Amino acid sequence: MTQLPHLADFARLVAIIAVAMLPSVAFAADNSQTDAVRFEQDIYPLLRKACFECHGADTQEAGLRVDERRAFFDSGSVVPGNPNDSELLRRVMLPEGHDEIMPAVGDPFTTNEVSSLRDWIVNGATWPQDFIPPKHWAYVSPDRPMLPEVKHKPWPQSPIDHFVLAKLESLELEPSPAASPEKLLRRVHLDLIGLPPTPQEVNAFVSNPSQQHYRQIVDELLARPQFGERWARPWLDLARYADSHGFQRDDLREIWAYRDWVIQAMNDDMPFDRFTIEQIAGDLLPDATESTRIATGFHRCAPTNVEAGSLPEETRTEQIIDRVNTTGAVWLGTTLECCQCHDHKYDPFPTKDYYRMLAFFNSTQREADRTDSKKPSSIAFQGPSMDLANPQRAQRRKQLQTKQAEVKQQQSKRRDELADELKSWVTSIDSDAMKSMPDPVKEVIAKAPEQWTPKEEKTLLDHCMKQDSSSQKITKQLSKIQRDLKSAAPDKTLVMIELEEARPTHIYERGNYQTPGAPVQPGTPEILHAMPQGPGNRLSLARWLVSQENPLVARVVVNRWWAELFGQGIVSTEEDFGIKGEQPTHPELLDWLAVEFMENGWSRKKLLREIVHSATYQQSSNITPQQLERDDRNKQLARGPRMRMDAEMIRDNALAISGLLSLKQFGPPIRPYQPSGIWTKVGGQKYNYQVSPGNEQHRRGIYVVLKRGSPYPSFLNFDANARLACTVQRSRTNTPLQALTLLNDPVYVEAAQSLAQRIQSEAADRPLNQQLTYAFQLCTARTPNKSELITLRHLVELYPQDIDKGWFNVAAALLNLHETITKD
Repeated sequence: MTQLPHLADFARLVAIIAVAMLPSVAFAADNSQTDAVRFEQDIYPLLRKACFECHGADTQEAGLRVDERRAFFDSGSVVPGNPNDSELLRRVMLPEGHDEIMPAVGDPFTTNEVSSLRDWIVNGATWPQDFIPPKHWAYVSPDRPMLPEVKHKPWPQSPIDHFVLAKLESLELEPSPAASPEKLLRRVHLDLIGLPPTPQEVNAFVSNPSQQHYRQIVDELLARPQFGERWARPWLDLARYADSHGFQRDDLREIWAYRDWVIQAMNDDMPFDRFTIEQIAGDLLPDATESTRIATGFHRCAPTNVEAGSLPEETRTEQIIDRVNTTGAVWLGTTLECCQCHDHKYDPFPTKDYYRMLAFFNSTQREADRTDSKKPSSIAFQGPSMDLANPQRAQRRKQLQTKQAEVKQQQSKRRDELADELKSWVTSIDSDAMKSMPDPVKEVIAKAPEQWTPKEEKTLLDHCMKQDSSSQKITKQLSKIQRDLKSAAPDKTLVMIELEEARPTHIYERGNYQTPGAPVQPGTPEILHAMPQGPGNRLSLARWLVSQENPLVARVVVNRWWAELFGQGIVSTEEDFGIKGEQPTHPELLDWLAVEFMENGWSRKKLLREIVHSATYQQSSNITPQQLERDDRNKQLARGPRMRMDAEMIRDNALAISGLLSLKQFGPPIRPYQPSGIWTKVGGQKYNYQVSPGNEQHRRGIYVVLKRGSPYPSFLNFDANARLACTVQRSRTNTPLQALTLLNDPVYVEAAQSLAQRIQSEAADRPLNQQLTYAFQLCTARTPNKSELITLRHLVELYPQDIDKGWFNVAAALLNLHETITKD
């Protein structure tokens, strides 16, 4: 909390109230067991999150302290049993931006938080005398909770539903009816593979919407190769994957093999503990392979500064810091950044722990350095990288190298022949030929052969070979072989490589690498479980992260996956499980999911299968007036999810609907249409952006080239980002640019044209209403109502003389429907 204005006047009132209320305080402590709102679980965490920063053990602005029972009540800021006279409650209820609002910095109290605080005060402001502040919930290892009892026993289809229904019943809310078969099928397709179902798939499920049929569909979707493409996208946001270095030069890099590794690992349902170990330390495994080394691209995705004049050691340090911060965000759900300069202000992570974590990453090879130590402008990207195995390309390269050696031998033989004929060739030169020769050659010819130096003889012989028709043919052959060899060169990918001798690590004073302080050894945060026995390297760190003793990793991971399906996590602050983060709405459910995840072999697919089989997931997303009033953000899960698709899914969805989508997988990034000139930049390599040929440009969005300095603009308009840093949650906005993109971007115009052709082709023998119904079903999975059908007929009939234009209008309208770009 922040300073109380007019404290002198307020203090007098406080003193009177404090004295008057002392018996009430004592009485309140005796009724701790009957308090309607539990202090330990509801009030203390709220005070700790919002107030302790300014009024805690380290800082007491205006002399107010709220982290100790006696000091809290002595202040008189809360009057037990009397909310109207409780100054604290008044302050937190003030409108945002008010001069006296508490907290003055950060988010104001939510309606539910204000309600909890009021209820607590009304019931006597219980703060037990023997209360000991508990360890923050996120730092306590999860145990599998018992399933709660529920009244509406037929509803649950999964253990998940018991936790959700028990909470709803406690709040006197009811779950929503099941979604219609069409909506449910479309929802689960978009969630599991990121693509819509076909009308044939929809009709088959509508004709048999049983749970057994639904389970068969889920299993089939989980087995499709498109599963990995859909679920790799959010992971690549975390990994800050991109196809260029970033910063001002922003040259392209080769690391697409890492993206392909992620997709394949997810399709294979690689256990998440192994998935973690290979990405952090795959190169250090005793049985390291090409695949495990490719996986280490996770931490090679960090941006690299190769601007002229940049300092190599500063760049290296920034990358290591990025790796520590990213590891904290991805696996620990913790914002570690501030620990670079000082102890964490809210969470139990001191600076020393930060640099002990940094020591794990401090001994990898440098990625950018000067090519000339005396020239600050000579900094260049160096890698390290690894050649990718490709048997067919290797065989082709071997053949070309053999051919190259043969032609070079021919070239050498011909040179020897010309050397033997050199004197006679000189004597045969007439005066006209002499005029066109270079001056150095004329000077040699002017001399007697016995006076030629070896250098002059070479000059003459080089010129002779250029004029010789046989040598010219050989040179052309060699040039072609060189071009073929270049195209047959092995692809590369960036990997982590450890130095033979570890660098020393120091705490940086005030976060500055140029002022190293006390030395530290690799180690993990003391607040968490102990590090396993072994060397202080990345492999030990990776194994520590995915130990079942770790209280954070499983919770953090399942919470992110839950958010992908429901639009928000059980902990809404996905990136922050600390004291400033939000409390879980369903803590027992979160723990159950975390334990289920670990005990089922860290399987992503098993956990997703469990969630989508639940009645909670299968609810209709329609909202009632009561739900809107009581829970407008659907935190209590009384209805199904409804949210706009992500940028890549919107494009994939349009291409799939139109029939343009190519399902080709893997390989170098693609280049769809984008406005000309946006890759123009000062400094670094110049690139001529050329749209990928044929249906290459219609591959899925995960393969679109991502140049950090100039990302694909269509995606940016739908809240994708440049991946300059780890992104846990993308924002979701609603802007006019998005509507303009869907109407005018050539990709969507082409999709509308193709959809119009598809309708006329695939439903040509049907009446107009059936054609329109088919088009509507392609886009939304459901059939249109009477009003919608009339509107669509009108669009066709506007152009009786130009049926193609009429159908284009229908297609464009359908692709631009809110329902088409929404997962409902």
